[in-house]
Amino acid sequence: MARLNLILLAVAVACALAVVSSNHRARKLFTELEREQNRMRELEVEWGQLQLEQSTWAAHARVEKIARERLGMKVPAPGQVVTVEAAK
Repeated sequence: MARLNLILLAVAVACALAVVSSNHRARKLFTELEREQNRMRELEVEWGQLQLEQSTWAAHARVEKIARERLGMKVPAPGQVVTVEAAK
């Protein structure tokens, strides 16, 4: 009988240790999940900022200004414009 009690005690202790280990792992994973979610939010903010920056750099007025000032380009006269239609 004493031997059975010792075996049951060992099983109970093993189960208790397994529960503690499982809870610890769950907390670690939850902490990691929160960290990754924060990183995701930071990346979403950065993505929004980059999209805004891209739209600013690609604005038609800015491109036209740079073309005139740096490249010396100008709008062609109406007689110089040639329209080409794509073959279908």
